[in-house]
Amino acid sequence: MVQTEMSQLTTECNDWRETLRSHRDELRQLQSRLQQAVNHPLSKEEQTELEHLQNQLHIQLINVHDLKHAVKMHDRKLNYEVSGQTDFQFSDNVSAYHENLYDNYHTLQITLSELNSDLNHFVQIIK
Repeated sequence: MVQTEMSQLTTECNDWRETLRSHRDELRQLQSRLQQAVNHPLSKEEQTELEHLQNQLHIQLINVHDLKHAVKMHDRKLNYEVSGQTDFQFSDNVSAYHENLYDNYHTLQITLSELNSDLNHFVQIIK
């Protein structure tokens, strides 16, 4: 039973980290795309929006990194606490922290989707 739950939590952590790596790469591609799209002078409003999007991309890269690191540390802690203990019981804290990480992961997914949409809209406007 514990092994199954441990395996499930570890699998979720690994899946989240892989998805976060993909998001990191996607954000870098979006940064590049934004730079390539701005090949002419921009109005003051467009310049302001460009700076906002650049800042958001940078912030979200940091958020992806921080969450990926938190998930990695959580996974390591799970493995450490379980190793060598045959009657290990997951505490409410472990489950609650895992749920909190999932909530953060899900919220970040939504934020990145919105940012992607905003960036695509901006690129269409300035063309």
